[in-house]
Amino acid sequence: MLPKFKTELISFMVLAVIFIFSVASALCTEEQTEPVELETGFYYTVQKGDTLWDLSEKFSNTPWVWPELWSENKQLANPHWIYPGQRIRLYLRKDLEKVKIPVKKTAPPPEPEPETLPVKEMPTYFYPKIDSVGFIKKEAVTPSATIIKVKDDKEMISQNDLIFVRPSDGTALAPGETFFIYRNFKPLKEKKTVYGIQHYITGIAEITKVESEYALAKVTCSFRPIQVHDLLIPYKKRTPNITLSESVSDLEGEIIISEERSNYFGDNTTVFINKGTKDGVEDGQMYNVYYEEHTPVGARSKQTALTPITYGTILVLHTELETATVLITSSKRDMNPGAKIHVARN
Repeated sequence: MLPKFKTELISFMVLAVIFIFSVASALCTEEQTEPVELETGFYYTVQKGDTLWDLSEKFSNTPWVWPELWSENKQLANPHWIYPGQRIRLYLRKDLEKVKIPVKKTAPPPEPEPETLPVKEMPTYFYPKIDSVGFIKKEAVTPSATIIKVKDDKEMISQNDLIFVRPSDGTALAPGETFFIYRNFKPLKEKKTVYGIQHYITGIAEITKVESEYALAKVTCSFRPIQVHDLLIPYKKRTPNITLSESVSDLEGEIIISEERSNYFGDNTTVFINKGTKDGVEDGQMYNVYYEEHTPVGARSKQTALTPITYGTILVLHTELETATVLITSSKRDMNPGAKIHVARN
């Protein structure tokens, strides 16, 4: 009896272990359907009726690459079951060249219809570091306060450090207020053109205590090394989801300089261009970075510009009146200040 009992017990334990692992596996599968932490890149929010087959045709010009789209989105447990609200990362072969952005047209008001059709979801570019994006303005922004000291006299100010700030004349600080920390550089010039003053965002701080002549603040986020004498301006929340929009068809411009002021830059670098809102530039627009070669054509050896060669793409993250801050989303070679840009062309 005893050996038989042991055999039955062992069999029961084996079945129990198998059952536990099966349940755990099922739970892992369910967990994979939950939203995952997003990385920098292009995204699309699933709408009712969407399938991977349709999305592949829409964004890659062929439905037959849907298995590749599925393989790049590990959170999708079953490729045949995608649900409204899920976010799918788009691995576009040539960024915007594969995204069909509708052209804005002015038309008379439509006749009333019994049913309003839902607005089609447009692809977005997710850029989690949006709060670190600086800008160039003709005139420097008036600061709200200046960092005068850091607790314990640290050489490098970073996240969670306590800083002492002096409010600017006429500025009243209050506990709980949040500010960008930044500093300015000398005006950017090229020949007779003055682009303006770069505002270099170094972090975010929250006022914790106010005294008669100064205030105490805590650095809640640091993007770059923060220094005594850095300045504060009110924090304005910016969305990391950049909705793609139609580019200006005849825009021609150039890169002024990179945000970090380096002479060579490439993928995932933020740079400034010499076009802004007065030129029709808006957040979410994409442009190509290109160069032109010239060669003699004909008997008189006249120099003729050849077809522009594209070697990178940029996405507009922030705009000012005459300049914009953009992200290099792809580059086939190093870029330099002065690189030419124009509308993305299919």
